[in-house]
Amino acid sequence: MKIYTKTGDTGTTSLFGGTRVPKHHIRIESYGTIDELNSWIGLLRDLAPEENTRDKLKHIQDRLFVLGAHLATEPAKAKLKSGKDRLNIDMVKKQDVEQLERAMDQMNEQLAPMTHFILPGGHTTVSYCHIARTICRRAERMITYLHENDPVNPLILTYINRLSDYLFVLARKLSADLQAEEIKWIPEKKD
Repeated sequence: MKIYTKTGDTGTTSLFGGTRVPKHHIRIESYGTIDELNSWIGLLRDLAPEENTRDKLKHIQDRLFVLGAHLATEPAKAKLKSGKDRLNIDMVKKQDVEQLERAMDQMNEQLAPMTHFILPGGHTTVSYCHIARTICRRAERMITYLHENDPVNPLILTYINRLSDYLFVLARKLSADLQAEEIKWIPEKKD
């Protein structure tokens, strides 16, 4: 399989199903941002100090590939019952969202209560987690915009929303695990 096809040289690309769209199409922006998020989560997984965290992040990467594939598919083609254009992979499920919620609850049990907003930083790994969180939020904004024009499975929106929350809590947990200072945001007083 060749990586280069030369079919995108004019600024268009194909969705699953064959429709060609501009590379700046909101559907492309949506799954492209998911791909970017997946790469940052891969980096975060490489740096995570605990095997359990690395395993969870690997599972999240799998779910993001599923999400990206659905976002890259023409809605009409995704509904086909048979044929070569049918998307033949599973979908993010309610259990995937619940799994993120359970993981957040478990991490929160080990963390001090949050009393202030927290400034990203304190340790390189924590900063990478915050970068992943903000990219997740951007993906969410892109997908909600896509959803306004071309309905998206609501579980995709729920999963991405919950994932950004998970990444925030994970950043706090990583701060604790790595004994990094969690820097509270305390607004400077005006003179």
